[in-house]
This record gives sequence, C-alpha cells and structure tokens, in this order.
Amino acid sequence: MKKLSLSAVALLLTVGLIGCSAPEQNTSESTSNTSSSSSSSVSESEAEESTTASSSSEDKQETKEDASVPAEYRSALKKAENYVEFSAPSKEGLYQQLTSDYGEKFSPEAAQYAIDHIKADWKALALTAAESYLEFSHFSKEGLIHQLSSEYGSQFTDEEARYAADHVKTDWKQNALDAAKDYQENMDMSPEAIRDQLVSQYGDKFTQEEADYAVAHLED
Repeated sequence: MKKLSLSAVALLLTVGLIGCSAPEQNTSESTSNTSSSSSSSVSESEAEESTTASSSSEDKQETKEDASVPAEYRSALKKAENYVEFSAPSKEGLYQQLTSDYGEKFSPEAAQYAIDHIKADWKALALTAAESYLEFSHFSKEGLIHQLSSEYGSQFTDEEARYAADHVKTDWKQNALDAAKDYQENMDMSPEAIRDQLVSQYGDKFTQEEADYAVAHLED
C-alpha cells in the first residue's frame, strides 16, 4: 500500500513538473515572437529612413548639379523640351532650330547640351512627323522616307525614317490614286504621263503596282 502511494506521488509530481514547464515554453515563444516583431519593425523603420535619406541626398545632388550648369544651357534644354512636346523635330532639326539665327540663337555648346540631355524617342517623333505629312499630302512610302530623312526635310536618320514608314497606318495604293487624281484635275495630265510621274525617282516614287492601281481607278 505504501509502495502504491509513493508511485502515485511520483506520478503526480511528474505531471506537475510537465504542467509547469509547458507555460514557460509558451512564454519563451511569445517573448521570442515579440522580440522578432519589434526587431522587424525597427528594421523596416530604418529602411524607410535610409530610403528617405537617400532620396533627399539625390535631390540635393541634382540641385547642386543644376546649379553648376550655365543658365544658357538650362534655357536651351527647356526650349528643346517645348519643341519636342508640341512638334515632332528630329535630333538634327532640333539642333539647327536651337542654333539658327532665324531660330533660338543659342550657342552650339548650349544646343548640344540640350540635345545630349533631352529625353526624346526619336523614332516615335519620326512616326508623328510621318502622320502629319500624310494628313496633308499623298506620299508614297519611299517618298515619305525621303521627306523624313532629307536635309531639306525633317532630317531624321534613315533608320528613324524607315521605322516611321513601316509603322505609319496608311493605304499606299489609295495615296497613289489620290495623287493621280490631283495630277489629272489640276495639271490635265494623261493617264500614261500620270503613271510615269507616280513611279519616277524624281517624282512620287510609288511602286509600279501602286501606280497601275491608281491609273486603273482614275475614273472611279
């Protein structure tokens, strides 16, 4: 009977010890979680402060750099940005506009600074220029490329001009027909003379297929 009582007591003590140790483990985990959460919050706060400090430092650096740029250079850049926003100049055309005696009369150095620092998509500007040309005239694809890249035209690079001609939305056959009708109505040209004018390298530069289409539909 005594042995049984001692075993029961030992069992109760063991259960009691297990029961006491369990809450301590939970408390330890809770403390660990709280510490981890607090540490995470501090890290996030430090990261935000670091980002803010970095941004502030960049702003100060940019302001410092702006102050070191001559006023004429900054003015040239602003003027260039205005031209790009409201028209579709090429890089070369913009430079000439900025330096021309009939334009803005900036120094070559100031104009070059503007060209080097302006954010512009020259291919997109070439496409915009192409759309403007087609709105008021009946160009062939090759004629449009020539107009965009010519030193007497928009002065885009050949690559930019071809990009524009490849991506502009237009019907080249319809353009040829519209040009043919203009020749017939305003210059009293014969169908064959019109055909020659449409395909000539010194004329409109339409393809033979486009010219044939135009002449065939003159009376439509």
